[in-house]
Amino acid sequence: MKRSIYSVEQVNTYIKNLFTQDFALRSIYVRGEISNCKYHTSGHIYFTLKDASGVLNAVMFRSQRQNLKVRLQDGMTIVAGGSINVYERDGRYQLYVQTAEADGIGELYRQFERRKAELEEMGMFSPEYKRPIPRFASKIGIVTASTGAAIRDICNIAARRNPCVQLILYPALVQGDMAASSIARGIETLDAMGLDCIIIGRGGGSLEDLWAFNEEETAYAIFHSQTPIISAVGHETDFTIADFVADMRAPTPSAAAELAVFDYESYLHTLEVLKKRLDQAESANLERIRVLVDSYKKRLDVQDPVRNLEQKKQQLDAREQKLKLLMESRIQQIRIQIRSGAGRLDALSPLRKLTGGFAYITGEDDKPVVCAADLSEGEHVGIRFSDGKWNAVITGKEVSQADSVQKETE
Repeated sequence: MKRSIYSVEQVNTYIKNLFTQDFALRSIYVRGEISNCKYHTSGHIYFTLKDASGVLNAVMFRSQRQNLKVRLQDGMTIVAGGSINVYERDGRYQLYVQTAEADGIGELYRQFERRKAELEEMGMFSPEYKRPIPRFASKIGIVTASTGAAIRDICNIAARRNPCVQLILYPALVQGDMAASSIARGIETLDAMGLDCIIIGRGGGSLEDLWAFNEEETAYAIFHSQTPIISAVGHETDFTIADFVADMRAPTPSAAAELAVFDYESYLHTLEVLKKRLDQAESANLERIRVLVDSYKKRLDVQDPVRNLEQKKQQLDAREQKLKLLMESRIQQIRIQIRSGAGRLDALSPLRKLTGGFAYITGEDDKPVVCAADLSEGEHVGIRFSDGKWNAVITGKEVSQADSVQKETE
């Protein structure tokens, strides 16, 4: 079974995508005590949030420090809002802080968190309840203030992308005590009209300004709507409960219009591009098949049995000839070695020396006598000649001149 092997970069990118797709981690508030706080020369702030049972690395980039109303320092307990994502280089996750406030001034935030937890436990944020936004919507409802910048942005973008799309506005209150009821009525009214989708939203503001979109009445109206809803409340960094309940969250009203209204000109261009790609793919596929057929034909030619047999026969003939040459060369070497050895043996043969007038003398123990001192008078010896052997008795010894000189020296 073939194993799938991935690079470190691929694994970190995959995990980062998991974090990015988790809606809850894209907007989260964390309470904790600051430690290891460092103000970097780049303007970024690096610190750790900790509580009794764990720690969480955090960073606030320079661009977000303008929202900071207090100076962060070790030992301070804060409520940090932002998103959790993976820092791919080190393969670790951390909190990317967008807002931070000292604990004790966020009562609205705590109310927001409690309500968010309750609605999430009820399943109102569950992905299985999310409906897809129609790609080719022709009738789009809008719940927002009739005089705000949000409706103007949506109308301008819709007219640019597809002037044939019908926009239906329900002018609602988006701020104040009656805003939640007004928004809920707008959703129910447009839902009954059988539209393709509904956009609810408003421009940016403080947590108090956006509170109508955190009310339960608004959340229930979104959840029970049969028409897909896009929530577009505030700026990109603002998150409300409406964002979690809605079928899709857009960072701004303008972005919601981009998501809801398909670009007609771009669509026609895309069709043309796809047609060209299809034609190119068809031509490329035919060329690939032709090359593949030629390749198979060449393989068949190379693997022809008759041709292979002829090649093998030639290889066998060449090896046979090579083996014969090696055998002849080896035999010749052995012959030379035999002649050389025979010559050396003949040169060392005692019989060859005996024919030159020399004799071979052995003592009574039949061992060779190498010097006169090895014999004594009366001892029997054997004298071998090339043509026979005589037995003799030692009757006396004649001292050679070399022996006399040696004795005198001693």
